[in-house]
Amino acid sequence: MYSISVETVINALYLVAIVVEAMTAAIAAGRRQMDWLGVCVLGSVTALGGGSVRDIVLDHHPLSWVERPYLLFVTGGAALATIAIARMMPRLRHLFLFLDAIGLVVFTIIGCRIADGLGLPLVVVVASGVITGCVGGVLRDVLCAQVPLLFRAELYATVSVLVALTYLALMTSGVGEGLALLGGSSIGLLVRLAAIRFHWSLPKFIYGDADY
Repeated sequence: MYSISVETVINALYLVAIVVEAMTAAIAAGRRQMDWLGVCVLGSVTALGGGSVRDIVLDHHPLSWVERPYLLFVTGGAALATIAIARMMPRLRHLFLFLDAIGLVVFTIIGCRIADGLGLPLVVVVASGVITGCVGGVLRDVLCAQVPLLFRAELYATVSVLVALTYLALMTSGVGEGLALLGGSSIGLLVRLAAIRFHWSLPKFIYGDADY
């Protein structure tokens, strides 16, 4: 019963996460003046892309949206629904930042769970979590012809690594998956929200010699 409860929580948070990612992608599509099909495609790619890349790299099949095709309707529908409420998005900015942070930690933990279930080495498990948490946003920005937000904004991939390590450390300590999920998520949320609030970021490399 306890493991079923954990699965239920993870699945519910996963659905919230993919909806939020699809909606933020729809806003990016709107800034690029994409048509409705482009909005729908970009929303689905952003929400499901990280998990798809992870599964392809790990040779883990079927892909989530192949096994559960309704996810395409969820993400595409969420992206299209954003068109109707686009004018409200500025007022919902803080809510979406919070939900996006939840999405990051949930995607990361899901990626770790899948790689760990395959018996892969620790570094691969952590990388799987980071790929799941971050690559969808990278695909969104690449398709929008932008430098990925991952490389130019507040701590993001670093938070994903921290979530993965915390979750795995707690799992190794034997506290149980429920507490490991809670601990990893809490640490990730606190650091990500603090990074947004105080503009924490890694040092930037700036090279201005045009002659080289």
